[in-house]
Amino acid sequence: MTSETATFPLNLDAYQPLKLTPTNTTLSPQDKDALLANIKLCRDTIVFFTATGAAHGVGGHTGGPYDTVPEVMILDAFFRGLPEKFVPIFFDEAGHRVATQYLMAAISGELPVTQLLHYREAHSHLPGHPELGLTPGVKFSSGRLGHMWPYVNGIALANPDKVLFCLGSDGSQQEGNDAEAARLSVAQQLNTKLLIDANDVTIAGHPSNYLPGYDLVKTLKGHGLTVLEGDGEDIDSLYQRICEAVATPGPVAVINHRKMCPGITGLEGSTHGHDVIPLDKALSYLEERGHQGAVDYLKSLSKPKQNYTYVGSGDKMGSNRNVFGESVVSVLSKMSDAERKEKIVCIDSDLEGSCGLAQIRKAYPEIFVSGGIMERSNFSAAAGFGMEKGKQGIFATFSAFLEMCISEITMARLNYSNVLCHFSHAGIDDMADNTCHFGLNNMFADNGLDDGYETRLYFPADANQMKACVDKVFFDPGLRFIFSTRSKVPNILTEDGSDFFGGDYTFTPGKDEVIREGTAGYIVSFGDALYRSLDAVERLKQDGIDVGLINKATLNLVDEDMMQKLGSSPFVLVVEAFNRRTGLGSRFGSWLLERGFSPKYGYLGTYKEGCGGLWEQFPHQGIGPEGIISHVKGLIG
Repeated sequence: MTSETATFPLNLDAYQPLKLTPTNTTLSPQDKDALLANIKLCRDTIVFFTATGAAHGVGGHTGGPYDTVPEVMILDAFFRGLPEKFVPIFFDEAGHRVATQYLMAAISGELPVTQLLHYREAHSHLPGHPELGLTPGVKFSSGRLGHMWPYVNGIALANPDKVLFCLGSDGSQQEGNDAEAARLSVAQQLNTKLLIDANDVTIAGHPSNYLPGYDLVKTLKGHGLTVLEGDGEDIDSLYQRICEAVATPGPVAVINHRKMCPGITGLEGSTHGHDVIPLDKALSYLEERGHQGAVDYLKSLSKPKQNYTYVGSGDKMGSNRNVFGESVVSVLSKMSDAERKEKIVCIDSDLEGSCGLAQIRKAYPEIFVSGGIMERSNFSAAAGFGMEKGKQGIFATFSAFLEMCISEITMARLNYSNVLCHFSHAGIDDMADNTCHFGLNNMFADNGLDDGYETRLYFPADANQMKACVDKVFFDPGLRFIFSTRSKVPNILTEDGSDFFGGDYTFTPGKDEVIREGTAGYIVSFGDALYRSLDAVERLKQDGIDVGLINKATLNLVDEDMMQKLGSSPFVLVVEAFNRRTGLGSRFGSWLLERGFSPKYGYLGTYKEGCGGLWEQFPHQGIGPEGIISHVKGLIG
């Protein structure tokens, strides 16, 4: 503990640093009491400091770390009692359970306790997934869901005389990575011990409902693991099974059944427990347990407001990720029931509420498939359905997971599949989960050859253009990738204040659009970077610098007429939220040179680790209006 504990409303100094050895398989009454007290303290603390994320509007995840506290407390006691036996790291393949890592870093004294009060806030170094080297006390970067077990296998190979633990879940075990990791761990008899939280809850539902036949015990036994199954809330049983796992040579899965958020009124057993605990439920929970100081602190918090007014945009904020689903439903409504059933399938990867597919499920459940957390398989299934001419699959997930599907995208292209793909959460805006959940490498989807089957990448700028884009490209053949952001975006306005993409606007694939004319040079942008670029352009014009703005909503087609226009201008600056190394800017300059044009050229994009928080990510990367204005002035000298 640090001296700062005094300002933290829960007393973490009450944590009892137990030392237990797994050869003693029965808890003494004293040790059991201490263990139960630690569990209660840590669960209360997790509810409290994750609720600060709800109060600050940055979200977070409460249920997963809350659930697995008993396992973590036992591991901590083992690491203290017999340190030479273990690699003393709480490896976790459910990265959203980051609160576990921050809590244990604070308990170990590596992270100031009061820093927990800034969970997921911008520049607090407490992002939504653990990042090695960013947060004091964090020992690993978890990456995305279901990626750690294979990695832990490698650490086991490097430490053959030690035992390693990996915290898992029935959700993360759906990922194909884990099937491969299981085979290697069994073949090499690695000393990896999985502690799997089996609460039958993922974001979109209950695996027992949407994946009948999915059985963790049968699956892991089938791979050859020893499986020890029991009640995760029975501390004696849990302790004995973990001791047995340590004593058993080779890989062991300890499966711990419990309801999601046990003991939290209004969340227990609910899918809503996966996300951050709602503030009202956190207040009730803490009040019931006598933590009035924590209650008062939470009540004192408010969401920070983004007070910047963007010039050139309206005040109608649209959620493009949801507009996608609404627009698809509109198109599908024009088909007969029989035609829709024959020609369309929509496959979800447990993110229907985040990617707009929930609207499709509610309107037309007969064409909807809840595919679970299996992005590669689900994309390929959508592509297989769309192999036949006139049929198409609809697929959606987060843009960060596009990288996981590259081989499947190539296979779909080689098989002339028709898939309408929606990759939401593109770029960095509103991404408190931070670097591992940034959707930066979306251009990887365009990985075919010049003579390959048609692939198109679209990134609409606002809700009006999203609807127009879906309407236009829905029935096109080939692979169509439509991107959207997590954040809401404002409506883009014309110079006279009307909606640029309103009225009788029709989306034309491959056609770049002049948002503002300019004589000093042009900014080329798209998506949520467009309204920020428009603000910069308007402010530059007010300063007497006549810069124009181009919307490149089709990312991977060259508009020859626009290239002529841009190539003849004094400068071209590409502004995007994609990876500066792999985004539009990395290829746009080559397109200009190939056509004999050589204006001054620059490109801005995401180039460093994120800062957490929400809108703060853009200025952190230098791609907010101020950064754009500064770069333009540098280009024109």
